[in-house]
Amino acid sequence: MGRGAADGIGRLNIFEQADTLKLGPYLHIADKDLQILSVFDDLKYDRADADMLSPAMRRHVVQRLEKLGFKQTSGTVLTHQKSGICGLMPKFHALGASPFDITRYTQKRPQDFYILTPTQTACRFIDTYPLEEAVERVKNLIERQPINLYRLMDFLEPKPTHQNFLTAIGHLKYVQRVAVQSEPLRSMRALG
Repeated sequence: MGRGAADGIGRLNIFEQADTLKLGPYLHIADKDLQILSVFDDLKYDRADADMLSPAMRRHVVQRLEKLGFKQTSGTVLTHQKSGICGLMPKFHALGASPFDITRYTQKRPQDFYILTPTQTACRFIDTYPLEEAVERVKNLIERQPINLYRLMDFLEPKPTHQNFLTAIGHLKYVQRVAVQSEPLRSMRALG
């Protein structure tokens, strides 16, 4: 056993051995470095959709992670019983809240991870990575879990990183259109 063996289920099992876990089609380890677990939302979006984990999405996460030794210790926290590692589902603060702000008020320890919607995950990529890498990561995410591109566009700020990302939206719309018309996405349904 290498680095992380003592960490129990933490980064070793969830983020470094993702291929061996059976998380199912609705959960996706979106980013090992940012430690984000993304939950499938839907194939189609309306610009006005609230971007939050629905009760059905939360139930699905809880059920899947319970099989890995996590227990829901509060409405927004799942804790691994042996290692103490937490999966954090940041609270949705207001209907008009920006998906870019979802993790602003939810601090995590280095061993913990966020559980986010695909759109919230894409926002973290845009705010964290250089343009080309952010676009590539969002593209890879879209091919597994579509995002609400219109909502994302509505909340891009007038700062250079966001405005530069705006140039990739047309290509990402095409990528998403192809992805949702193809398997396996075409057969998937929203959790609730």
